Amino acid sequence: MDNISQIPANFIEQNTNFPHLINALRTAFSAQDTLVPMRHHHDFPNPEVQEDSTLLLMPAWKPGKQAGVKIATVSPKNGQFNLPAIQGTYIYLDALKGRVLGLLEAKSLTVKRTAAASALASQYLSRENSSSLLMIGTGALAPNLIQAHASIRPIETVYVWGRDYSKAIKLCEDLKNASFHVQPIKAIKDKISEVDIISSATLSKTPLVLGKYLRPGQYVDLVGAYKPNMREADDETVKKAEVYVDTYQGGLKESGDIVIPLKSGILKEPDIKADLFELASQNKGGRKSAAEITMFKSVGHALEDLAAATYYYNMYQAV
Repeated sequence: MDNISQIPANFIEQNTNFPHLINALRTAFSAQDTLVPMRHHHDFPNPEVQEDSTLLLMPAWKPGKQAGVKIATVSPKNGQFNLPAIQGTYIYLDALKGRVLGLLEAKSLTVKRTAAASALASQYLSRENSSSLLMIGTGALAPNLIQAHASIRPIETVYVWGRDYSKAIKLCEDLKNASFHVQPIKAIKDKISEVDIISSATLSKTPLVLGKYLRPGQYVDLVGAYKPNMREADDETVKKAEVYVDTYQGGLKESGDIVIPLKSGILKEPDIKADLFELASQNKGGRKSAAEITMFKSVGHALEDLAAATYYYNMYQAV
């Protein structure tokens, strides 16, 4: 273990430059030289809290270079134990020799790369002059999504909604020194029609983004709802929007935001305009007009973990 770098959460937190991390993801998606099998997804019962937990195994390889696997658990009822819902470790490897190079705290790695992926999509799908953002959700992803979006768009005002209004207040307090104004709100419908970007990161099983409130030109960034029975946006949103996914591999199978409309026929696979591989490599285009509503669904991908782990490992070695 002596030669294995232990990269803790606080290093990741203190050494994230979102534009640089976004560029690392763009490079990885455009290069298309990373091998990524479908992630292992195992639900197991927890009778004590009457809610399943999920074990996720996410491997990826760049042959002859780097490899890695994320081992993570998602326990939605962890709030009662004062613990985060997502916990885990990332094992970073030398792909040629098979040697373990580093162990990275996976929750921080995950929230940073997830936020960076949404901002990467935003560079293709949101209007360049987007200046306002509605953040739906107050979990660990929320401040990172806000900061990532604000790093690539001229965000001036951010509204925060959470089921627990006190958590929305606290998140705004935590961001009080940011370059943009942050304000908690009690109802999504109060601001959803006004903002340029809507970012949602929740474990909701019923839609929170309702299409009847959407107006031309908005970008809808859906990051939560990682199971087929979870959903953050309704059918009306899907009908109104040009739909994009992070990857076809996971996006078409894992989240109710895509799976449910596909099953009902409201959405058909050819309707999905592009994924991040196609956008980053410029094989397909993103937003085509200022009036379009664009919707991006992120379920996460092991390529993002490996690209982010390489970014942080290289930085850690340089310190």
